[in-house]
Order: sequence, then structure tokens, then C-alpha cells
Amino acid sequence: MFRLRVLGVALGAATLCLCALPAGAQSGGAANNKAKPATANGTDSQNNEIADISKRLTGPAGNPECIWLGRRVVTLLWRDDLDTAFRHLDLYDRFGCPSPHIREAFRCVIRQGHIDPKAAATLNGRVRECWIDPNRAPDHPEPVADSAAKPPSGKPKK
Repeated sequence: MFRLRVLGVALGAATLCLCALPAGAQSGGAANNKAKPATANGTDSQNNEIADISKRLTGPAGNPECIWLGRRVVTLLWRDDLDTAFRHLDLYDRFGCPSPHIREAFRCVIRQGHIDPKAAATLNGRVRECWIDPNRAPDHPEPVADSAAKPPSGKPKK
């Protein structure tokens, strides 16, 4: 009976030791992840992008907080998430950012035409470019109204 208890305690201790080894390896890996530079999660590239836009824009629309919030408002408006967009817009206004810039940037995004909803990079790039230059010409000019008024060519139907 004594031997069974000792054997049970030994097996329990061995199990605990074996279970603790992978946990130690995981925590060591987590410490290594924390030591990585911020570029691993994209914050450095985002900061560089905001700094680049700040250099290109003058006035409050070029302030980092205005860029960060304003671009999100325009993106949310495009995605029809109006509740979230208006909450961001309230913050945008509290920071003293120019409301007309939101309107102009959103107008620019709309003028550019259809965006594939599954291509987030395309939407983000368009919002970025329209934030920098809200008066930019559309990538794909719309057809002239006169061409829409022309009758279709071909044989008339009987």
C-alpha cells in the first residue's frame, strides 16, 4: 500500500514537471516577442505614414490626431458604419480638426468610383490619397453625358 502511494506521488510529480516544461518554453517565447521592435505590429510604418502626410499638409488637417481620426471617419462612412463614424467625428471635432476636410476627402473617395469591398488595401490607399489631396481628379473619368443620350447603334427592332 505504501509503495502505491509513493508511486502515485512520483507519477504526479513527474506529470507536473513534464507539463511545466512546455509552459516555460512558451513564456520564454513570449518574452522574445516583447523584445521585438514595434515594426512587427505595424505601428512604426503607421507613424511614418502619418509623419509623411503631416509634412505634405499644412494647417490642422495635417496634425497627427486629425489624420488618424479623419481617415477613419472617411473609411467608416464609405463602409456605411455611420454610428461609429459619427462617434469618431465627435472626437475629430474635439481635437479642433477641420470638418470641411472630412467632407472634401469623402467626396474625393466617392468620385474615384467603385472599390472592391474585399480589397481593404485599395480603400485605405484611396482614403490616404484623398486625405492628402481632396481635389484630386478621379482615376477613371466618368463618361460624358452626351454619349448616354445617343441612341444605340444597330438595326431597329420590328
